[in-house]
Amino acid sequence: MRFKKSVMFMIFLLIGCDGSTPQSTQKASPPQVNIVTLHTQAVALSTSLPGRTTAVRGAEVRPQVDGIILKRLFTEGAEVKAGQQLYQIDPVAYQATFDKAQATLNNADAVARRYKPLSEAHAVSAQVYDDAVAAAKEAAADLETARVNLKYTEVRAPISGHIGRSMYTEGALVTSGQSNYLTTIQQLDPMYVDISESSQDLLRLRRALAEGHLKAAGDNAAAMQLTLEDGSPYAYEGKLQFSEVTVDEGTGSVTMRATFPNPHDELLPGMFVHALLQQGVQEHGILVPQEAISHDVKGKPFVYIVKPDNTVEQRTIATGEMAKGQWLVTQGLRAGEKVITDGLQNIRAGITVMTSERQNIPASESNNNSSMTDPSAQ
Repeated sequence: MRFKKSVMFMIFLLIGCDGSTPQSTQKASPPQVNIVTLHTQAVALSTSLPGRTTAVRGAEVRPQVDGIILKRLFTEGAEVKAGQQLYQIDPVAYQATFDKAQATLNNADAVARRYKPLSEAHAVSAQVYDDAVAAAKEAAADLETARVNLKYTEVRAPISGHIGRSMYTEGALVTSGQSNYLTTIQQLDPMYVDISESSQDLLRLRRALAEGHLKAAGDNAAAMQLTLEDGSPYAYEGKLQFSEVTVDEGTGSVTMRATFPNPHDELLPGMFVHALLQQGVQEHGILVPQEAISHDVKGKPFVYIVKPDNTVEQRTIATGEMAKGQWLVTQGLRAGEKVITDGLQNIRAGITVMTSERQNIPASESNNNSSMTDPSAQ
């Protein structure tokens, strides 16, 4: 047993004296990241705002005399012209009233004509002649009233446009001044789009324009584009008509109205749409790819930049709108700085990295001109 222990001891001793050593671990190379070098450029700022379509003109057709509807003279959903007859109310009673008023006027005129030479010859008093003339004028007024009421039995379209469904059928009794309308007519070309913008955003925009930080977008500053409910773009460009001068106390927003041509009736009243409003141009804007921006635990946006010594720095930033698929950075970055866009999961502040300039920008970034929510507000 003692001999075995001695042999084992000698073996360990020989191993310990062996000049060979394990291969040392090689030092890990710095992680590789892609970067973009920032530069300033003119950035057109636009805002996407929700809105509702509204007919330019609309009319609720109501009867102006009492009676039974004899005929409906239009096709529901069709285009009608101003003055076109829509309904025929039973005219018999109004025709009789008109005929009676006509006879009364004829008699009053005859009396006044007979009294005129008699009054000039002093055969009748001036008062009698004056009463005859007044009676003739009163009869003429009654005849005009009867004529108007008879005309009102023909219910006509007050405006041109698309007519809706008829709320009454033949044989229905209608009355003058009733609250229920017979049908509606709406003019759909052009079409209004009412949109709301925050008074705070509107104030910030006006202040930036006044201080020279933004430049007006030129002659097309009032031009607007439209996105329909299904996300498809509307083919025609609209123009901003006006904005309210008061702020809604409940929502804190200002209502603006734009007009869009609607030759094919693609827009219908009450549709939900998004209007893209061009607000101005940021002459020295800095754009950062969307994927380069992260958020801390408090929701504040930040980026990783590479300093001249190739070490990483975490930088808190402030962002504005999205333009060309990239976020407009309003604070925290300068032209010439290098922002990391790829490989963010392998880096942290303070480490050294190897960089390569990003070459290809996804088409979604270069082609997307729509506005999105400010990530600094998340």
